Amino acid sequence: MCRNITTLRGLQPEATPEEVEAAARQYVRKVSGVQAVTPATGPAFERAVQLVTAATTELLAGLPARRQPPPTLPPLRRIAARR
Repeated sequence: MCRNITTLRGLQPEATPEEVEAAARQYVRKVSGVQAVTPATGPAFERAVQLVTAATTELLAGLPARRQPPPTLPPLRRIAARR
């Protein structure tokens, strides 16, 4: 797995829509090789982010509760924790 994508299952409180989208965006960047969205890549990139976000949300909703919290916090929570 990409080092930048953290485990969202088992977070307390649950992963926010923003955290799910951030993970989806990192995944799409990794598999597409697109680091900077341009007019040529933008529509396909954003559509892929929407699809991966929806699939991730559905996946997390369908999995059983996790026994232990994930080993690391998602980047958005790390930023908030520093404040």
